[in-house]
Amino acid sequence: MDGRDDGRGAQPEALNSVSAPLLEGEASRPALSWRDRWQARYQAGQWLFGRKPSAWLVSLDPILPRQGRALSLGEGEGRNAVWLAKRGLSVTAVDFAPAALARARSLAAEACVRLAVIEADITRWRPPAGGFDLVLLMFVQLPPAEREPVHRAAVEALAPGGLLVLEAFAKGPWRSCGPKTDEARYDPATLEHDFRDLSIIKLISGLTLLDEGDAHRGEASVVRLVARRPTLDGLVYAPI
Repeated sequence: MDGRDDGRGAQPEALNSVSAPLLEGEASRPALSWRDRWQARYQAGQWLFGRKPSAWLVSLDPILPRQGRALSLGEGEGRNAVWLAKRGLSVTAVDFAPAALARARSLAAEACVRLAVIEADITRWRPPAGGFDLVLLMFVQLPPAEREPVHRAAVEALAPGGLLVLEAFAKGPWRSCGPKTDEARYDPATLEHDFRDLSIIKLISGLTLLDEGDAHRGEASVVRLVARRPTLDGLVYAPI
């Protein structure tokens, strides 16, 4: 999820305390091998995804809120959460790798901003319903059985009028980074289905050149989404 290409994000940590309820119907499951693998990658040295926010996210600056509550699922090393916090948002960053969250706390301290940091597997963790004005899903790459409940929880986390921003590796020939099979990659039709209860503002796919640390470097096929939860009065938003 950012800070991961196979996305997950488990028990609140420092800077704020938040409960971490399980998704309805979830039972105990085997040890999270993905968590161990990503923890090892983060501990190995370099910042995997760099310290700068996603260029796609930054390009959306004119339409993003500058106050309110934001949630970044699978945040990784904090680059996007810290950028949002610098803009004035109260940000909750969720990831399952302690080493990634340690970097997120460090980056927040350097920028003199606060983050609510939650160590949680986002395939099991449920955010508060209607609790956020902005939800990020940045390179949260999940197979269908995990993707659908995570996307559903993201929709439910939005307050009326809240904005959802997603960037992910797209299905098709593998380029230079991201999952190497289509199982954990997405296409516009998949996102249209998963976010059918939102008003889609922008949905695009194509090739781009990523320069986001060693793990996101080179040509990549991506899909990008901006969508909004309808307001209580049913206000419709025009595409951007």
